[in-house]
Amino acid sequence: MTLEYWYLIGAALVFFMQAGFAMVETGFTRAKNAGNIIMKNLMDFCIGTVVFMLLGYGLMMGEDALFGLIGIPNLDLFGNFSAFISGSAEGFTGASTFVFNLVFCATTATIVSGSMAERTKFISYCIYSAVISLIIYPIEAHWVWGGGWLVQLGFHDFAGSTAIHMVGGIAALVGAIMVGPRLGKYERNKEGKVVKVNAIQGHSIPLGALGAFILWFGWYGFNGAAATSPSELATIFLNTTIAPAVATCTTMIFTWIKNKKPDVSMCINACLAGLVAVTAGCNAFDAIGSLVVGLVAGILVVLVVEFIDLKLHIDDPVGAVGVHMANGIWGTIAVGLLANPSAPAHLNGLFYTGDFRQFGVQMLGFVVIAAYTVGFMLLTFFILKKTIGLRVSKEEEIKGLDKTEHGLPNAYADFAPSTLAIAYADAPIVEDSKETGKASVVEAIPIKKVTEIKEGVPKFTKVEIIFKEERLYALKEAFGKLGVTGMTVSHVMGYGQQKGKPEYYRGVPVESNLLPKVQVDIVVSKIPVRDIIETAKKVLYTGHIGDGKIFVYDVENVVKVRTGEEGYDALQDVE
Repeated sequence: MTLEYWYLIGAALVFFMQAGFAMVETGFTRAKNAGNIIMKNLMDFCIGTVVFMLLGYGLMMGEDALFGLIGIPNLDLFGNFSAFISGSAEGFTGASTFVFNLVFCATTATIVSGSMAERTKFISYCIYSAVISLIIYPIEAHWVWGGGWLVQLGFHDFAGSTAIHMVGGIAALVGAIMVGPRLGKYERNKEGKVVKVNAIQGHSIPLGALGAFILWFGWYGFNGAAATSPSELATIFLNTTIAPAVATCTTMIFTWIKNKKPDVSMCINACLAGLVAVTAGCNAFDAIGSLVVGLVAGILVVLVVEFIDLKLHIDDPVGAVGVHMANGIWGTIAVGLLANPSAPAHLNGLFYTGDFRQFGVQMLGFVVIAAYTVGFMLLTFFILKKTIGLRVSKEEEIKGLDKTEHGLPNAYADFAPSTLAIAYADAPIVEDSKETGKASVVEAIPIKKVTEIKEGVPKFTKVEIIFKEERLYALKEAFGKLGVTGMTVSHVMGYGQQKGKPEYYRGVPVESNLLPKVQVDIVVSKIPVRDIIETAKKVLYTGHIGDGKIFVYDVENVVKVRTGEEGYDALQDVE
């Protein structure tokens, strides 16, 4: 009974991983599709529950038939409920086994969502998610865990590197190929050849990181729920900690050397890659084995993510193929190479014993399950594409799936960027900016005179300044000393060709097309316009292209709404 308690707690942890997948996918994609992604991650579990009840569970855990190829479905859940909730000879009730296997099934389905994000029809997603939970996953999982032919041969996939992650990753790859890339991801010439790969950055790295932490936490249940002894559980927890940590450190160093800076999103992918890779042999590796698994996973995830994007031109926004497919395969093979006979699983890894048998069985399982998954997913996606279609229209994709698929104007409806004056309220007062570049003042802060300024002639002049946001506090203080008592501050996005070293997002050079800027507008009459301009130039100048731009306009009149004053008097704040 105590073991079954942990079994169900582990199932609850795996269910919580749905939130992790949702956060990673949401963070790694654009805000205009956030609601759609949350909806998909909610519905793949809910739809999966319904179809797994009706058929999937029976195919997976039913009595073995056809030489271990399939389980015989039964409806004990509905027709013999008293027996279903009673303990079996193994000590687990049918109800606990159902819930445990259901949450794993849902994980397989949700992996596919990320690779096809931002351009897939919601109805098509619901259908292929149902197919995965109804037929595809239950059959191959029966081979591995339901008493099927592979487990009879000695195939070892303790928690699902193959049955869950590789299968989900292969389905993600097939889906990404068949649905095609997002608009603007690849630029092609007249012959259709890709000439440029563009980085489409996710809108929230913090959400992606939150998802990764949730997944790592849930993975202790994912790998450990089926442990049968304290020693085995401790071994699983140890390996589930070592492999992702080593993988993340490896990716950090690898991308730091390769791109001159450590890649945040790749490191998030790396910890998940290490978790995926160690899952098959989490009870079969020792500490050295899990370290090697993590080391390889950390490099493999970067190489695969960049290869399918830069060379194969397959658009996978979240790296599902590199994380789940590639490292699911690696984790499966690693059992045959690195299993230590002294570990709780007592398997004979090639590198420890020189025995090729376990390695051969692992290779057989990987090849057969991969071929089965490719065939079934190709058929599923082909039928969907030829009937209701897989992809939304160009107009829908541009507008965002939140609005077009769900009638949701914005997943962040009440969110607005904070006023930068508040953001920098605690910043120190800076009298003069530090010159770090070589551009002249004229190049760094060009002045556009919309109308001529004739010094000494009383008139109203609007000065509009666009500049880097970190200089706002210093500019505000400098203008205050001139006697400026009011200004309008706005967030804007600036476009320009910026020179310098390229930055990378997931291995793809990022073009600084739209950069966050601040726009300050003031109208003056008493204060000389030239003083405003020279003060702004002094505060904003660092010697870099992009320090800012100043625009000067004539203003016909000024009206103070509260008092009705017009002209010069309306600009004076003296009561």
